[in-house]
Parts: sequence; C-alpha cells; structure tokens
Amino acid sequence: MPQSLSNILIHLIWSTKDRHPWLEPGIRENAHAFLAGAVRQCDCEAYRVGGVADHVHLAVRLSLTLSVADLVKEIKTASSKWLKTQASTLADFSWQQGYGAFSVGMRQKEILLHYIDNQEEHHRTGTFQDEYRAFLTKYGIEYDERYVLD
Repeated sequence: MPQSLSNILIHLIWSTKDRHPWLEPGIRENAHAFLAGAVRQCDCEAYRVGGVADHVHLAVRLSLTLSVADLVKEIKTASSKWLKTQASTLADFSWQQGYGAFSVGMRQKEILLHYIDNQEEHHRTGTFQDEYRAFLTKYGIEYDERYVLD
C-alpha cells in the first residue's frame, strides 16, 4: 500500500492539579481555544475542547505520526506555560500528571461532541472524579483507586 491513512478519534480527559478550579469563566474559553491551537500545532485536528473549572475534555483526530502520550505531553506543557502568563492568579497553575484517553468510533463523534458541549450542565450533578471513574468502567479499564487521581 503506497499511502498511509487513518481516522482515529480520541476522547482525552484530564484535570487541573488537585482539581483546583483554575479555569473559571473568562479564562476558560481562552484556555480551550489555546488547547485547540496546540492540538493543531501537533498536526492533529481538535474537533472540540470543553470542560469546566477543574478539567478539560478534548475530541481529537490523532495524527499518523504522533502517539497519544506525545500529543498529551505537548499540549499540556504548552497550555500550562501559557496559562501561567495570563494572570498573576494563575502563576501556580498546573495540570494533573495523568490523563484518560479513550478511543471513539467516528459514528459516535456527534455524541461525543454533544457530551463535551454540555459539560456545565453535566457537572451540576456530578464530580470530575465520578465522571472519570465512569469512563474507566465504561471502557473496561482496570485501575487502582489509590493512583487513579492525583
């Protein structure tokens, strides 16, 4: 086969360190836009970036030449550095060490985008921790409760 092609949709999730609510309205929209741009800088496509004050969700088409781990490292590093320059109150900003990455079929793309778009509503009744554990269970990922959230 002379050409390499792929269409891999990944749902990425991670929180701020200790789930501190750094991403208040005002900075949140700019942070989401920055994350989308950082994804594009990695030659991936950001279909959607959303979340609430303590975590983000990204729907990303993964590039052929980049691993999920490398993508996450690049965008978390770039966005953390950028956020620290946006306000003196963000000088100590950091993301949690880990992340969740879940494969999603392209037929489920609109469902995922709708889910990301409705984070504010979703989190009126549930925490990030509960949401994250539910994703781990849904995707059959075994985890040790002592280490799943930092």
